[in-house]
Amino acid sequence: MDVADLTPVEARERFRAGERVPTAGWCRGWTQANLIAVPRELGYELLLFAHRNAQACPVLDVGEAGATSTPLFSGDLRTDLPGYRIYRDGEPVADRDQVVEEWRDDLVPFLIGCSFTFEEALLRAGVPIRHLEAGTNVPMYRTSVPCEPAGSLSGPLVVSMRPVPAALVDTAIEVTGHYPQVHGAPVHVGDPAAIGIADLGRPDFGDPVEMREGEVPLFWACGVTPQAAIMASGVPFAIGHLPGHMAVLDARDSDYYVPS
Repeated sequence: MDVADLTPVEARERFRAGERVPTAGWCRGWTQANLIAVPRELGYELLLFAHRNAQACPVLDVGEAGATSTPLFSGDLRTDLPGYRIYRDGEPVADRDQVVEEWRDDLVPFLIGCSFTFEEALLRAGVPIRHLEAGTNVPMYRTSVPCEPAGSLSGPLVVSMRPVPAALVDTAIEVTGHYPQVHGAPVHVGDPAAIGIADLGRPDFGDPVEMREGEVPLFWACGVTPQAAIMASGVPFAIGHLPGHMAVLDARDSDYYVPS
């Protein structure tokens, strides 16, 4: 079966069985989200950080401390994503297929909106998506743009990038602007150096994609931003998704469409 035709339950079953793969293009029409789980004493600060940096960190759902599911994710947060990253003292120390042993009773899970949610709408509007064409992960970059700090949390804005033909830039901006809860319109169009990106061929997360003649790089705020803050702030312990390896929610992309 084409992975685009899978239901969230079917996708989670495959991830639980150990399939590790970026989820762009999976479960057409179903919303995907970034995971970040932090100790309860940091939960308020992360919520405040997300509020102050809402375009990068749009909170779709939050679980109780120790919860392994949420209202929008009926699977098991410890096993039903295709990849996890564990942080200690701000350093990524391990990537895992599951985190049953590492999950703690004091961890508060946050599900943060993902730009994969508007990709089907871009395709319908005729905007090509290079990482889907190539079957790779979306490229993501730390920028020189600082986030608004909250308590002990601070760090750089992270962006995802998609090359768009110049004639379709306005279309891509308009289409994605209808999805403000999943990053909305691009935060930057054009010159990567203007936001501190030296080389598009060397993303900080994900895979590089080909830039073709006549294309313009468009940059969207990215839900990996909280993980960048975890690293920049030296947080003692946290668990996130492996960038690009998302939680598939029990929600539809259309739930996050806002008409003009």
